[in-house]
Amino acid sequence: MDKFKAYLVTKQDRVCAAFTEMDESQLDDGEVDVRVEYASINYKDALAAIGRMPVIRRFPCIGGIDATGTVRASRSPLFKPGDPVIVHSHGFGVSHHGGYSPLARAPDGWVNRLPAGMSTLEAITIGVAGYTAALAVELMELNGLAPDKGKVLVNGASGGVASVAIDLLSQRGFHVVAATRKLAERDYLMGLGAAEVVDAASLPVGTRPLESAVWQGAVDSLGGEALAGLTRTMQRDGVIASIGNALGVEFTTTVMPFILRGVRLVGVNSDNDRALRDHLWQRLGSDLRPRYLANIAQVHPFEELPKMIDAVAGGQIKGRTVIRVQAPAA
Repeated sequence: MDKFKAYLVTKQDRVCAAFTEMDESQLDDGEVDVRVEYASINYKDALAAIGRMPVIRRFPCIGGIDATGTVRASRSPLFKPGDPVIVHSHGFGVSHHGGYSPLARAPDGWVNRLPAGMSTLEAITIGVAGYTAALAVELMELNGLAPDKGKVLVNGASGGVASVAIDLLSQRGFHVVAATRKLAERDYLMGLGAAEVVDAASLPVGTRPLESAVWQGAVDSLGGEALAGLTRTMQRDGVIASIGNALGVEFTTTVMPFILRGVRLVGVNSDNDRALRDHLWQRLGSDLRPRYLANIAQVHPFEELPKMIDAVAGGQIKGRTVIRVQAPAA
């Protein structure tokens, strides 16, 4: 491949991002070269591009923390040219050039072969967000979550991780309550399988160390005081999966929910080793395969990437914002 257009995040006086012309010699080291077909815009990607938080750890850096496509060249015994793959997590798009480019290069430990029958569009609609949701569901079930024990709350419900989490939990028989301030998205959330859609502002949180027990489980993408409120309103042996910090990185609570009700607060981190990544992607192609990916994906051409980054940063989107970098290989 000769010169190509990539979306590069740079920093001089301030962080900025723009399309620029690059060539293969400027890519970082790695064993797998991927012809990128799709990337996505995660909230982290948007924050990185606009410099709202110190997400990027090395400048300049091609943005995009996940991408799908086919292997163009491989110096790893694990992959061969033509393999459909996804790349995500670790330093991809943060300290290593990422997916907003028609060509990406990554260490083989960051690359996974797609499950049989899964397209690159379906895979990026899942992406790092859906992978995180699947990991959250698995960890919650390992900690006792079961359909017959009560309601499961998913907050920030119209976002990417939450959308996939609603799909996965509902198909597994859970009574899912979607909490959002975007009540205009009620039909979208019900279509993903939510049994109820509630105004996030109406959720009972209280201020006492223990409030009325409401939830057996919760997927929390907000952090801050929303997470603190959840700890107080969980049922006995309830489990919270902490997946994000849209409302803040700090929260204040007491030990009472943990020592009197046995509440479990489980952290979810997507930077996993190969064995866990392979395991979860195989589940995402089988028993955890989302049902409503076509509803979750909002697909835009590569040229609209800057505009859509602003929309994601401004909270103007729902589901997964997918960028078609180039047409899928024939």
